[in-house]
Amino acid sequence: AESGGCCQAGPRPGAEKMDLLRLALSLPLVAGLDFSYHHTAELEAFLREVHSNHSSITHLYSIGKSVEGRHLWVLALGRFPNQHKIGIPEFKYVANMHGDEAVGREMLLHLIAFLVTSYQHDPVITKLINSTRIHIMPSMNPDGFESTKNPGCYPLQGRYNSNGADLNRNFPDGFTSNPRIIQPETQAVMDWIKSETFVLSANLHGGSLVASYPFDNGNSVTITSDGISKTLDNDVFVHLAQTYSTSHTTMHNGKVCVMGDYFPDGITNGFAWYLVEGGMQDYNYIWGQCFEITLELSCCKYPPQEDLPSFWNDNKMALIEYIKQVHLGVKGRVLDKNGEPIADVILEARGRRHICPYKTNKDGEYYLLLLPGVYVLNATAPGYKSVLQLMNIPDGTQDFSALTYDFILPDVSAAPKFAPCPTTPRYTTGSTSTTKPSINILILVNIFVCCFQITYA
Repeated sequence: AESGGCCQAGPRPGAEKMDLLRLALSLPLVAGLDFSYHHTAELEAFLREVHSNHSSITHLYSIGKSVEGRHLWVLALGRFPNQHKIGIPEFKYVANMHGDEAVGREMLLHLIAFLVTSYQHDPVITKLINSTRIHIMPSMNPDGFESTKNPGCYPLQGRYNSNGADLNRNFPDGFTSNPRIIQPETQAVMDWIKSETFVLSANLHGGSLVASYPFDNGNSVTITSDGISKTLDNDVFVHLAQTYSTSHTTMHNGKVCVMGDYFPDGITNGFAWYLVEGGMQDYNYIWGQCFEITLELSCCKYPPQEDLPSFWNDNKMALIEYIKQVHLGVKGRVLDKNGEPIADVILEARGRRHICPYKTNKDGEYYLLLLPGVYVLNATAPGYKSVLQLMNIPDGTQDFSALTYDFILPDVSAAPKFAPCPTTPRYTTGSTSTTKPSINILILVNIFVCCFQITYA
């Protein structure tokens, strides 16, 4: 803050007008967003108002409808909000996939308001929006939210969609066959992931206070001796989870919400916590070429609205710092000798060969999230010799841009032909999924223990 206020002899000419101007600029440009829970009509009205008032940096669209016909709204923010631009990574936040977990829904609405009102006033937010296309879905399960009865820490209903399905158990699973019928909301998100080049994502939940990272399921291929189900990008996922937890005002303290839970530094591997079959974060990583973590934002799933300002204060900086991580690593294009893009070239770092290979998009683009260090990148087109490149990758988050490097494949004249990665289990050796307790069992155990303590305390 600038000094001198108490020592000035009197107001400078025009000073009062400037102070009023600063005050006006500091006021929210989005009217009507208070700290309360916003139902579907209010949420839609807010999103439409934001888009109307900030049309140059926002794009409002629906990816589909819920079982009861409610739109699954997304607001995209960026310098080019309407479409993907080469070199600008795509990021997404998704909240409220469990309808009774309501804090994340409101946090994303306030994040939208903060971003649009800070643009061109805050240099960090301005750079972030200019260098990133940010997609925000406040509610993946609007039907569940509207059906929630007796809001509180453990609502009696609202978790599931209108068909009684748990949307975070409804995706194809990388380890076991998922017999569940794909729901409209799930299919809409799967189609959305296929339609964009998402690089980084987080889904927002409630019921605990922790950042959880893949895998959520596992078998002998991925489960380590310390009980985690480990991806080849575990170092990146730990960094992503720690980025959120340490930027949050209290998450990094490892607060215990449920008896038996203890999260050092406020993070956990998903499988080490409890098994999830058909979860969204594993689907993003395996089939979507997108790194996603799960953010549990509140011990109480549907707390009193009077607590929302405190939750916003806790999460505000963490939500921003996490978005910045989309600029980790390296990005670029794969081109032929004429400078034309080549789609579907496998582009990965040595030692990080994904079970469903990460490939270039239709513009020949690739994005690889990697921590600072030395790597060998491998560009592979079937039938052609691989091109290897040694790279020293810096931290691009401070400059809002990953290292850029374009590969030239002079012998490749057409897009290679790869069979799509089937949405059937990819990790099939020695599955141990039956040995890990599910969340439902853990909930029953905790209820039993709590009742026992109450009875005999």
